[in-house]
Amino acid sequence: MTPDSELLGRYARTRSEDAFAELVRRHVNLVYSAALRQVNGDAHLAQDVAQTVFADLARKAGVLARRKSLTGWLYTSAHFAAAKIVRTENRRRNREEKFMREPIQESEVGRVTPCAPDWEKIRPVLDDAIHELKETDREAILLRYFENRAFAEVGARLGLNENAARMRVERALEKLRAVFTRRGIATATALASVISANAVQTAPASLTAMLTTSSVAAVGTGTTFLLLKFMTVTHLKLALSALLLAGAATAIVVQHQKQTQLRAKSDSMRQQIAQLRVDNQSLSDRLAEIGDAKQLSDEQFNELLRLRGEVGLLRQQTNELGALRQEIRRLQASGAQSPPQFGVNSVAEQQRAFAANEMNNARQLVLGALMYANDNQHQCPTNFEEVAPYFGRGNPLLTNSSQFEIVYRGTWTNIANPASTIVLQENQAWQTYDGKWAKVYAFADGHSEVHVEPDDSFDAFEQQHTARSSPIQ
Repeated sequence: MTPDSELLGRYARTRSEDAFAELVRRHVNLVYSAALRQVNGDAHLAQDVAQTVFADLARKAGVLARRKSLTGWLYTSAHFAAAKIVRTENRRRNREEKFMREPIQESEVGRVTPCAPDWEKIRPVLDDAIHELKETDREAILLRYFENRAFAEVGARLGLNENAARMRVERALEKLRAVFTRRGIATATALASVISANAVQTAPASLTAMLTTSSVAAVGTGTTFLLLKFMTVTHLKLALSALLLAGAATAIVVQHQKQTQLRAKSDSMRQQIAQLRVDNQSLSDRLAEIGDAKQLSDEQFNELLRLRGEVGLLRQQTNELGALRQEIRRLQASGAQSPPQFGVNSVAEQQRAFAANEMNNARQLVLGALMYANDNQHQCPTNFEEVAPYFGRGNPLLTNSSQFEIVYRGTWTNIANPASTIVLQENQAWQTYDGKWAKVYAFADGHSEVHVEPDDSFDAFEQQHTARSSPIQ
């Protein structure tokens, strides 16, 4: 016979209804009988309990497929599901009694007829007593006396040999007898025979097919839908009668309460909208006030405003000197020995004009880098594309920014000495009119300068003015 775990695993993987139907067929009598005892013989409620248990089995198939035996899990699930339905049913009947004067007559259909005096004594407390046992003992009792399996099969389910299974069952039976004794119930010597003969009743013939279909269909649906779909016709009639009586008496009150609640909600929403508008305006004003100062101290913010004010002037100077700078670069590339005359009195003055243009460009670029860092948690830019939004995409300064390179890409606030720390520098040195070499540098405090060396080696100067607290990346 195919083990329960294999059938449940097949259903979990492929949603095989045949596999699930076989599981229901094997265990429906156990679940139905356990439920029937706890709902006082009400066959309709017992069917509802069985529906709940097998629907849970279908939903949890993937997890439960790891168990060697489903008997104990199904029995315990039936116990708890029945207790819950009994509590719900009692509350429902209490509510109905407020509206219905005549007592509700319970149907005698499906009630269990006592088979023997001993069974009549133990039947009401059998399921509670079994649940006082440990899980392993409870499983042994269920397999042997509820499902009437041979000791060899019980052992296979519990991972024991036949003799060990026999001893487990006998010890579990003695523990169950002790539970009855503590409850004041004296049991006959043949307790095992009484349980085997009466514990499991045959479920209605149509129940297996109904449970299979409904449980498989219930996977993925809500509990409310499931209960509405499978409530018995008798319970629906009683519930509808109670609802009609209650509705006729309270319709006007409910309508008035709803209108009052809607008016209150409408007033509350109008107040919330007004408050949101005030808050929104307040936030906008605060953002406008703090602006770029959100991460700077007062001293840093004042310095930033001063530097930004100089940007406009520097842009104007850059445009005026742009033609001179381009022409000098062109002549240097073509091998000219000195810059041309542009209405300036001497070669030295032309050289100074060129140097001033380079310094202005470097100063503007480092100011843009400073503004970028202020808006990005003090992190320096890694390229001039990140600085572009502060100048405008068409600005000539950015077009010629390839003459410079960013040499510090760390955090601005980690610079120990901004006045002597290089942030960017010219890519190439250029020769002065007197034969020396010069290069423009911009520093972390926003100033720029020209440094002159007798030859084209600037390594010592650059190493001296490299940031110490954060390495150049």
